[in-house]
Amino acid sequence: MTRRTSSREFKLTVVQAVDSGEVRPAQACREYQRAESGLNRWRHEVRVRGAAAAFTPVDTPTPARDDEARIAELERVCGQLAVENAA
Repeated sequence: MTRRTSSREFKLTVVQAVDSGEVRPAQACREYQRAESGLNRWRHEVRVRGAAAAFTPVDTPTPARDDEARIAELERVCGQLAVENAA
């Protein structure tokens, strides 16, 4: 099978049909011409993240924001040490 992209709605529809028992996984794969491994990944994501959050980008903090916060903290500490050394 070739690699395809599927919409979020399509994935949720197929997963809900399989999980409700409406169709069996192998039948859904044949009917929609999808690999079973892909269907298993979709089902796992719905179980882990829930139907509302599944197939949406995960909000993770970007390294740039983490780095900026770390730099600001280190600058604050350096300023305190400079004041202590001057005294």
